[in-house]
Amino acid sequence: MPIYTKQEIAFALNEKVNAFNNYILPMSKEQFEVTPGGKWSAGQNLYHLILAIKPLQLAYSLPKFILKTMFGKANRPSKTYDELVAKYKKKLLEGGRASAPFVPPAISFEQKDALIKKYVQHKERLSRKIEKQNEEDLDRYILPHPLLGKLTLREMLFFTVHHNEHHLELLKSRTT
Repeated sequence: MPIYTKQEIAFALNEKVNAFNNYILPMSKEQFEVTPGGKWSAGQNLYHLILAIKPLQLAYSLPKFILKTMFGKANRPSKTYDELVAKYKKKLLEGGRASAPFVPPAISFEQKDALIKKYVQHKERLSRKIEKQNEEDLDRYILPHPLLGKLTLREMLFFTVHHNEHHLELLKSRTT
């Protein structure tokens, strides 16, 4: 299914967050906390996704003149979802990794249920913010991304949708 409009983005975000949470929900303590080869545990992946989605709630709440003052306006059309995903994958292949503010601490099994609930709350808040956006503004204003540089508001949402899928696939690849 193509993803472009704010309704399609909100639907995809909901689907991807639910898929991630449903995958880790039945995990045992060992499955949730294991860090194979020094990679992040499932709990750390979950916490990283929370760290990544949380600032977007503020960004999508700000008046547009503040976004324009702080970050400027787009000087190009938004990339498509597939183009944004390809750019992200290229950056990862070039060695791109999460910057310090988005690197999670150790996460215990006892935190799992509370973190899943928190992630759902953040996703729901962001979904409400998406609904309030003007389609044209999603292509007009930009936000900084620590790995991808300046992204339009629409591209940032594309990234957020894909980011969930990326981390779910990382976890699934460990058990197959």
